[in-house]
Amino acid sequence: MIKKRKKKSYSYVYALGQYISISAHKARRVIDQIRGRSYEEALMILELMPYRACYPIFKLVYSAAANASHNKGFDETNLVISKAEVNKGNTVKKFKPRARGRSYPIKRPTCHITIVLEDIDFYRRCIEHLQEHGKYLMYLKKPGCKNKNINITCYDTYNSGGLWDKK
Repeated sequence: MIKKRKKKSYSYVYALGQYISISAHKARRVIDQIRGRSYEEALMILELMPYRACYPIFKLVYSAAANASHNKGFDETNLVISKAEVNKGNTVKKFKPRARGRSYPIKRPTCHITIVLEDIDFYRRCIEHLQEHGKYLMYLKKPGCKNKNINITCYDTYNSGGLWDKK
């Protein structure tokens, strides 16, 4: 007998960019500005920031939103960047020929960037659906929560800090 697993409907989607040729320190400078903000606000910030790391991060945020709308059917206006992390990747090492037969090492750092978008309207829709069908609300909880209360996170996207905190 084959048992089918129930698919868990999570309220988040993610996009992962690996081996992006920029140092992790420079990418974190940009990621810190968009973490916790709404999707549309993050795109505007990334378009206007003057750093080279903005373009690959912009593509990742856009890709995560495309995953959300295509795979889960989320609305892009309700998406919030709930988690954004930068990890150090491999270092590409080359040697450049120099004068008198010597060589000079060139180290090109890479990084891995993960962008997680969460739908802030997901739990409200689940509560309405359960109330319509008369189910108990105790089954609606985030994975890992021990209490039976419903935790709904409200994001204040406009008062989360200045735009140009770090340079």
